[in-house]
Amino acid sequence: MADELQKWEYRVQTVGGFFSGVKAEVLEQLLNEWGEEGWEVVSTHILENQNKINVIAKRPLTRETIRRRSMPQYKI
Repeated sequence: MADELQKWEYRVQTVGGFFSGVKAEVLEQLLNEWGEEGWEVVSTHILENQNKINVIAKRPLTRETIRRRSMPQYKI
């Protein structure tokens, strides 16, 4: 029986603002929250001339996440 490949889920969030830039305290809070949820930052991408960055993270894809994503989304 072959080992199953690890599957991942990814998350991307833009941090910062045109006038305020990326504040270290805000970024640190975001990273700590993500860490508590099991996310690991794998990359950042600077959005030039916008004072923003994209933070890209991943965590192992669980059966619970797969099940939750397969449920129909209801719009109100």
